[in-house]
Amino acid sequence: MVAVLGFFLFRVVPGDPVVSMTRGRPTTAAMQAELRTQFGLDRPLVEQFWHYFTGLLRGDMGTSFTFRRPVADVILERLGPTLLLVGTSTLIAVVLGLWLGVRAAWRRDSGFDRATTGVSLTLWAVPTFWLGMLLMMATGDLFPSRGMRDTDTAPDFVSQALDVGHHLVLPSLTLVAVVCAEYVLVMRSSLLEEMHAPYLTTARAKGLRDDLVRRRHAVPNAVLPAITLVFLRFGLVVAGAITTETVFSWPGLGLLFYDALTGPDYFLLQGLLVVTAGAVVVMNLLADVLHGVLDPRVKVV
Repeated sequence: MVAVLGFFLFRVVPGDPVVSMTRGRPTTAAMQAELRTQFGLDRPLVEQFWHYFTGLLRGDMGTSFTFRRPVADVILERLGPTLLLVGTSTLIAVVLGLWLGVRAAWRRDSGFDRATTGVSLTLWAVPTFWLGMLLMMATGDLFPSRGMRDTDTAPDFVSQALDVGHHLVLPSLTLVAVVCAEYVLVMRSSLLEEMHAPYLTTARAKGLRDDLVRRRHAVPNAVLPAITLVFLRFGLVVAGAITTETVFSWPGLGLLFYDALTGPDYFLLQGLLVVTAGAVVVMNLLADVLHGVLDPRVKVV
């Protein structure tokens, strides 16, 4: 279904890939017609789809109009920066979001709870690209706001790693702010439901300290929906990093998707859609399996 929808959806995107490829170059109509024949764009739409779909079954996503290279190679080249950005942001957001959610729920109606919930609701509603531009304006003098590394950085590993980490701050902070807000709200809501469970009353009746009741009984049960959400969101964050990578010119799949749209680069767009949709499907599957492992009450068939 993803392959079918992706193929026909991108065919209605305004623009002519051949015109985009030859823009600024002296080309004749005959040369443009030759390029259309070379890429199979002169064939009937149904025939183009069949050629694309059968190639996809063999692992062939086609050749990028822009890069003149196999789509799979281009995507694999850009996958690393996206995984670095999304992985770092998700890890920080999970740790910070779950901790804040637990504290807010356990101190319900306190000043900390109101402030945490209010900030989380605001950040969750803020468009990612707008938040990124605000951070860029506020801290542009402290951190780089473009690209992944500087060209004049020393070639040794430590210097390169520090340079990438310096460039990673702003885009990662943007994703953390948005994703963390959701984890805070989900964890808070889940723990509030658990706080009324009879087993917590029993634990307190046995004389356990409030801190032990929270850490040993309430949190392990309340964290299950949040962990499931982490895996679900990881797949979506990979797909949703387009705006963040575009704002900060981070050379990952998101920026590649944006550049492919300007063509439009049909085969590259179709390949990116398949990869991002596949990430969502795989993470959904892992979330279901992990939920069954962590919670014995759930049977994974």
